[in-house]
Amino acid sequence: MKALGKEVSKQLFINRVFGPEGTCPEELKPSMLTILRKCGGLPLTIVSMASLLASYKSPGSKEMWEKNMQLHRFSTGEQSYLGGNEADSYASYSHLPHHLKTCMMYLSIFPEDYEIKKGRLLSRWIAEGLVSERRGLTLLEVAESYFDELVSRNMIVPANISYDGRVKSCRVHDMMLEVMVLRSMEANFVSLVGGEQCEGESLGKIRRLSIQSSGGPMDERSMKHVRSLSTFQPEGHHQLLERLGDFTLLRVLDLEDCKAVQNKHMKHVCRMILLRFLNLNGTDISKMPKKIGKLVHLQTLSLRKTLLDGLPQSVTELEKLEFLYFHTRSRRSYYGWRLPCGLGRMKALRVLNKMVLYDDGAESAREIGELTQLRKLNISVNCSQEVFQVLVAALNRTYSLRKLWIVDLGTGKIMNILGQMTSPPLLLRSMRICGRIDGMPEWFGSLMHLVKLYIAFTMLSSDEILGILCELPNLLHLTLGYSSYTNDALAISAKYRFPVLKQLSVDSSDAEQKEIIFEQGSMAMVEKLEVEFGSWETSLSGIEHLPSLKEVVIEGFRSNDTLNQTVLQLKSESDLRLVPNQFKVVARYRWEGL
Repeated sequence: MKALGKEVSKQLFINRVFGPEGTCPEELKPSMLTILRKCGGLPLTIVSMASLLASYKSPGSKEMWEKNMQLHRFSTGEQSYLGGNEADSYASYSHLPHHLKTCMMYLSIFPEDYEIKKGRLLSRWIAEGLVSERRGLTLLEVAESYFDELVSRNMIVPANISYDGRVKSCRVHDMMLEVMVLRSMEANFVSLVGGEQCEGESLGKIRRLSIQSSGGPMDERSMKHVRSLSTFQPEGHHQLLERLGDFTLLRVLDLEDCKAVQNKHMKHVCRMILLRFLNLNGTDISKMPKKIGKLVHLQTLSLRKTLLDGLPQSVTELEKLEFLYFHTRSRRSYYGWRLPCGLGRMKALRVLNKMVLYDDGAESAREIGELTQLRKLNISVNCSQEVFQVLVAALNRTYSLRKLWIVDLGTGKIMNILGQMTSPPLLLRSMRICGRIDGMPEWFGSLMHLVKLYIAFTMLSSDEILGILCELPNLLHLTLGYSSYTNDALAISAKYRFPVLKQLSVDSSDAEQKEIIFEQGSMAMVEKLEVEFGSWETSLSGIEHLPSLKEVVIEGFRSNDTLNQTVLQLKSESDLRLVPNQFKVVARYRWEGL
């Protein structure tokens, strides 16, 4: 059953409680909005709750509404006020296999309406031992199957879907979350501090501790049995952090966006020898101790948006590490941290990002070829042709690679060596290439699994780019970034089929005048077109030859008259189409002077 919009939900509720001509008294409006948010647009749930409250519609009924909201908040008869698909979802929980029930209860760790990143959740499940081994599959693949099954059963709701249809993040419906919290606390599975869902503490030893508010003192109960510690408020937590030394058995430490974390706290973290998952994203740590290498069981190390300039050499001692995420707010290491020697020991690595290869990094580049499990590599290069040649030779051995980003920070043409690859990673799904290159590598046209491609600063002819890519059977998203092509006119003719391309993004802001032309029969499947004008003139023609178009996004400066005229022309073109075939036109303006 499809969820209703906010206004339709409100009108349905008011009609049921106050009648078709009635209105909701001012004092009851906050309660009504809370109820509607909890109902999540599900019509049968709205009707059920409205029927319950229809007897209390006078201005003095606020207290009765609040009492009923508490009495019927899934305490004993949570399905009584649900119907249709909603009731089926809750009923299906009891029929889930044990491993999926456990994974569902685990979601009670996260606050209400919290967007849960898929990768973060799967890594946590694995670190907590909630994922069982299955012959022929990695633990990550098994965890993904759990996630996909929960999505298919409507137990969790997709929040963000990628360009290729994969769910990147999810949410738990408010009502389902309340059920999970109650069951988790009954089973002493999770202990909550703060948060809208928290009505008290679970009894017994604390196993998994979720801090959902910054206020209030921590109790003095023993923390030595805690296996998982998570915080979800950026401010506060000073008292908690002072007790980090008490958490000796932690498997999961998730302090994302906790601004109270300081370098001094890392000494306690580095003593948590059982730690498998460490998330310090968004914290202000600026130095990583050498003793990080003592965390020999660590599987995930996430260091996005910190103040770190790099990591110590000892990180290569983490031989069980699978996911290493690094991104800093420090300008000195904007492009990443220096590729260390000893990388070859980290045989389990699946994700390696934000690395920089310098002239002294030949041995480190060679070792990348020893990482047979590597799925994602994001590397910037500022090195000689000889060192880059070593990297390319190593990439010939990364057969499992699914995502490859290479950015040339220099001014030469070392990217030409990419054309010499003899055994490119043919399983690639996403690729980003930024740097000058004399010719489009022929092997790009053999990437049968490629779904997304971004190129910039390549300075190639558009015909060369389009000619090699146009037959790729799975390419959904193509971005021709800044200075990717040198022609004044990007002419896309019918011979460039692009059989499944859904989105084309073009940056034409590198020259005073550019033209983008779609000829009849070209890119018939494109649904979204993005064009960057900048402050220059760009003409756009042949839009009528894109029959599947649903949205056009134009970016640039508000003072750009050509941009503004193009927006008006596009709107006129859309109006000429029959209603089902019209497309949305969006103008995104930049601040002047940027």
